[in-house]
Amino acid sequence: MVLTTHALTGAVIGKNLTNLPLIILLSLAIHFTMDSFRHGEYFDSRIAKIKDTWWKIALDLSIGFFIIISFIYFKKPIPQETERIFLGSFFSLLPDLLTLMYWTFKENIALAKVKTFHAFAHRYSRFPKYSPERQWTWRNARNDILISLFTIFILFLL
Repeated sequence: MVLTTHALTGAVIGKNLTNLPLIILLSLAIHFTMDSFRHGEYFDSRIAKIKDTWWKIALDLSIGFFIIISFIYFKKPIPQETERIFLGSFFSLLPDLLTLMYWTFKENIALAKVKTFHAFAHRYSRFPKYSPERQWTWRNARNDILISLFTIFILFLL
């Protein structure tokens, strides 16, 4: 999944729940669940380098947080709800951040365990890198698009 989808999903969890530990646990669980869906990746961990994809990561995060900040600006939730929205977004993005940290600090055993579990959740990453299951195509992006639209609907209208 792209980062926007993860950020929006975490925001919806934070918006609709008040129990902070539950927000954290659900945001993490939903991240790994969504990563098990078929989706294209713009960042193939086996060949890409941060210097080649940093702009995609920055754009992706910017889109997600633009939508979340727009919600906060227009809907004006109470401060506690805003905090929960950002908490859910952060923990929904955390597995990707920890994986990035693993690539930077490969000797860290704790990060290696998170990276291993994260790779396990990405069941389609076990396909060869040029297989249709891993390419950036309409079919593979469909889950990201549908989940993102659904979360935007919930965020703004419910």
